[in-house]
Amino acid sequence: MKQVPTSLRIWFTIHFAVDMIFAFPLLFAPEWTLGLFGISMAASLTARLVGAALIGIGGVSLVVRHESADVFHALLTLKILWSLSAMVAILLYISEGGPQTSWIILSVFLVFFFIWVYYKNRLGKN
Repeated sequence: MKQVPTSLRIWFTIHFAVDMIFAFPLLFAPEWTLGLFGISMAASLTARLVGAALIGIGGVSLVVRHESADVFHALLTLKILWSLSAMVAILLYISEGGPQTSWIILSVFLVFFFIWVYYKNRLGKN
């Protein structure tokens, strides 16, 4: 069975921390959180749903950090799809006139996307 690189386990822990840094403020103080990035919103539901998604996706990173390569392989697929679809959404938002600070959010997703693709390729097919 393929071994999970220690560095990937560390990245899962980092991913948990980054997601939680954004998740809780989005869930409990969406207007304030989005205001930091110059993003206005009509309703807080969307921001709160993103916060909830970040808790789920980031939380599972912490919970499974000691699991097998099979588990990591499946979760890397989820993380790749999540980051890719989030980047498409952010690019659409920017194209509709979203603030320049949206590029910062996009770059965070881009970094994680390349990390997940790298490790998905490194783990290979189990």
